Amino acid sequence: MVGLKPTDVPPSATIKFLSAGTAACIADLCTFPLDTAKVRLQIQGESKASKAAKKVKYKGVLGTITTMVRMEGPKSLYNGLVAGLQRQMSFASIRIGLYDSVKQFYTPQGSENTSIFTRLLAGCTTGAMAVTCAQPTDVVKVRFQAHITVVGGPRKYNGTVDAYRTIAREEGVKGLWRGTLPNIARNAIVNCGELVTYDLIKESLLKYHLMTDNFPCHFVAAFGAGFCATVVASPVDVVKTRYMNSIPGQYKNALNCMLTMVVKEGPTAFYKGFMPSFLRLGSWNVVMFVSFEQLKRLMVLAQVAYDSPF
Repeated sequence: MVGLKPTDVPPSATIKFLSAGTAACIADLCTFPLDTAKVRLQIQGESKASKAAKKVKYKGVLGTITTMVRMEGPKSLYNGLVAGLQRQMSFASIRIGLYDSVKQFYTPQGSENTSIFTRLLAGCTTGAMAVTCAQPTDVVKVRFQAHITVVGGPRKYNGTVDAYRTIAREEGVKGLWRGTLPNIARNAIVNCGELVTYDLIKESLLKYHLMTDNFPCHFVAAFGAGFCATVVASPVDVVKTRYMNSIPGQYKNALNCMLTMVVKEGPTAFYKGFMPSFLRLGSWNVVMFVSFEQLKRLMVLAQVAYDSPF
């Protein structure tokens, strides 16, 4: 058996909240270069891209990463990491950490089983709540990842705090909440794809005694969740990235951004960066869910040890 054993004491909402944020940060640290590559591929082809962006052509995940390292240095793969970690501590803590609590809230009293509709509703709710709270961190993260800085060249932002200030000064405070609606749509879909799929796969594996509640079970369920989430969320994710990275006035709204993409680049534009999206989301889900399960158990054991008399 790999990892800590399941505990008899169920984790509290606070433990789930803290474990989710920490696990998401661990996952981000492991997969951030793939996320940056995904963003670069998604914005490729924009008509109003910067001159530097128009000169660069990315081909595939490895090609994008190689080009970035050659032109901008290895550090460019982690542009926006600070904002990314800030985002996960506020974002994942809510959408993942509160999922079980919201699911229980929506489940009718006396009901033994939770319906798929209830799980989907819980996923949509926590996803929307998380975006509302953490949207500015996501905007800053995407801006850092999308900005091309040649080695030795000028930087758009002098750090994360300066990015928040610059966006608020140039675009107003509402600029920090740019793309909130497509992001809510995207995360409602991602949340359902990730959490509900993980929930159902894990539950089925345990119910039919195919696996025990340990690392292999968590790995399989997380991988399946990552694939489902990528397939259903890619179109909304591309629109979200384009809109959040756009200059003021480039698009009237998220719908206009979507229609512009269809007219100028065709429907396949919605799946630009699919492979890095899957590699990133698949690996992110595996690292996150495995870490999440282990951190919950570790924190419960620590709490029990602290509460128990000497």
